[in-house]
Amino acid sequence: MWPNRRLLDLFKIEIPIVQAPMASAMDADLVIAASEAGALGSLPCATISGEKAREQVGIIRQRVTAPLNMNFFCHMAVAADAAREANWRKRLASYYKELGLDPDAEVPGANRAPFDEAMCALVEETKPEIVSFHFGLPGKDMLARVKAAGCVVVGSATTVKEAVWLEQNGADAVIAQGAEAGGHRGMFLTQNIASQPGTMSLVPQVVDAVKVPVIAAGGIADGRGIAAAFALGAAGVQIGTAYLRTPESKVSALGQAALAAAADDATVITNVMTGRPARGVANRLMREVGPVSPDAPAFPHAATALAPLKGAAEKLGRVDFTNLWAGQSVALGRQIGAAELTRALAAETFECLERLKEQK
Repeated sequence: MWPNRRLLDLFKIEIPIVQAPMASAMDADLVIAASEAGALGSLPCATISGEKAREQVGIIRQRVTAPLNMNFFCHMAVAADAAREANWRKRLASYYKELGLDPDAEVPGANRAPFDEAMCALVEETKPEIVSFHFGLPGKDMLARVKAAGCVVVGSATTVKEAVWLEQNGADAVIAQGAEAGGHRGMFLTQNIASQPGTMSLVPQVVDAVKVPVIAAGGIADGRGIAAAFALGAAGVQIGTAYLRTPESKVSALGQAALAAAADDATVITNVMTGRPARGVANRLMREVGPVSPDAPAFPHAATALAPLKGAAEKLGRVDFTNLWAGQSVALGRQIGAAELTRALAAETFECLERLKEQK
């Protein structure tokens, strides 16, 4: 019944939806619910330890037999710059003072590690059916090991050039991430966020440029968006923001309230939260210091000095320093179970496709 079965056949799933891996906003519960409904469940592994990832995979495997996607970052690790860190803390000093915090107190470094030998060994051990990468792909040797473990490899592209590079370097499918998407830009061949195409423009151009299946991502939160993605030539979609208000989401009550109140213009692309461009619901820090600031240390070190501010503000019932990654369709989110949402998205898509047929 789906107009394009390439993704269904490649991933061996029932519904051509990839539940986006949203680091810190979800865990095994959301993966399980999306998988039970027929979508591809994705476990974000970039901000958790290998031990935690192994535990999460075990929980998922106990509950469902569906294919699993494990997601990793492939950024080039950059050491913390002491001078830049000190300047950043100076920029944030007034907030520390306001919240009664010591700006010189030791804070654990931000944990966003790139895919490495240990995680590669974990993939070989757990053998997820799909492994997806953000910010490019790992080195040839590790990528070969991932493929030898029987995993389908997926990469995220923000431009046609990146999509072609991913295909040429071993990706079995490409996620075309438009500017509307929530979270970090998947860009790795460019850092120019001003020129990132939107989903409507990017998807058909990527479809024309590569032979592997293309997954549309960015601003897709209901059946209308999914149907549009198929019309553009995509074989499926990746959806994250629409799942943020489900009971399986790990977003705090404060965050949930902010998401529920968000309108179509609520999100911005910012670098002040982590040091790398990402789209999220605008907060006080983004409005007063950013959204884009040259003072922010390189990824992921900008987040280190923000951790005490985030914790202190949340205790006061505020999300002034909380990163609520979300896409431009955040207002289309629904407060229903993730499995129910997945099935509703599929049903809505069929209705849209049927209406289009009737109009011909």
